[in-house]
Amino acid sequence: MTTNPILVSFSGVQKTYDGINLVVRDLNLDIRQGEFLSLLGPSGSGKTTTLMMLAGFESPTAGEIMLDGRQITRTPPHKRNFGMVFQNYALFPHMTLAENIAYPLTVRKLPKAEREAKVLKALDMVQLGRMGSRYPGQLSGGQQQRVALARALVFDPQLVLMDEPLGALDKQLREHMQIELKALHRRLGVTFVYVTHDQTEALTMSDRVAVFSDGAIQQIDVVDSLYETPANRFVAGFVGDSTVLQAEVTRLDGAHCEVRLPSGVQLRGLNVNAAAVGDAVQCGTRPERLKIADAPGANTFQSQVLDVIYFGDHLRLRCEMPGQPDATIKMPLGHHQLPEPGQTIHVHAPVEHLRIYR
Repeated sequence: MTTNPILVSFSGVQKTYDGINLVVRDLNLDIRQGEFLSLLGPSGSGKTTTLMMLAGFESPTAGEIMLDGRQITRTPPHKRNFGMVFQNYALFPHMTLAENIAYPLTVRKLPKAEREAKVLKALDMVQLGRMGSRYPGQLSGGQQQRVALARALVFDPQLVLMDEPLGALDKQLREHMQIELKALHRRLGVTFVYVTHDQTEALTMSDRVAVFSDGAIQQIDVVDSLYETPANRFVAGFVGDSTVLQAEVTRLDGAHCEVRLPSGVQLRGLNVNAAAVGDAVQCGTRPERLKIADAPGANTFQSQVLDVIYFGDHLRLRCEMPGQPDATIKMPLGHHQLPEPGQTIHVHAPVEHLRIYR
């Protein structure tokens, strides 16, 4: 992926609606040819505004956007040759599926025979091959979303932009569509830029994810690095589950540091953003990295089990420590010794997976 040429480049892009508050602040972002990039973040983080500036529906207040080395900062949407898929599908109810999908080709004045061939190919691509004569009102939500996707792809765009396209679907259908979208992307090799606030969706489908907060990218990375090595507190808390302990730094040791919990227990972990001795910090680790120890030892703390919750493919222990948020431990099914609520356990946090954030 890293060897693919850069297709889109944002340089110093800012956006404000009132001249005071920056919705997007100093955005520098390269999107590579053929990648599936997700823009992930909570409401108001700037991800949708970034997509709308790329689409041409919003103009940057400052900075520039380049496409294939050409500036498109002021190019109107219809001249950008991008496919768009929205959450509300935006299908024409009075047109058949085939007519809906053909619409971008009609606007581009393609000959009738070529239009029909492309529409048939697009219908097949989204597994709606024999349904071209139906109307949107006769389809389920998932089928309508496929039609919207076919319409966005039918004219061979350089880039497909998607704004929460699966948000209106139920959980099972959404998960099914995620797999289909990813497979379609792999088959076509078109560049996808996908906006979502759903971290599972972003991790499932993307090659890379850009995590937004407060108008800025907090981290952009391939999915496994994003999950395993969050760059700061926000990313650690927003992407995946985290068990968090409050502590104070007592000693620095190269890339690591030692911290003391309010209970007096000492732990050692990776000093992610240069915390200093005396700093109040958060120690974050993924719940599946925590292990139950047989006895006290290095990087081990005591905790009392509140609940044992069955999740189908794993168990979760909810544990309590004085002066700390509840800690979660994920355990595989069939664990040989399952603790019970009320029991005090020793929990081991491996040094390499305990990340210290100031």
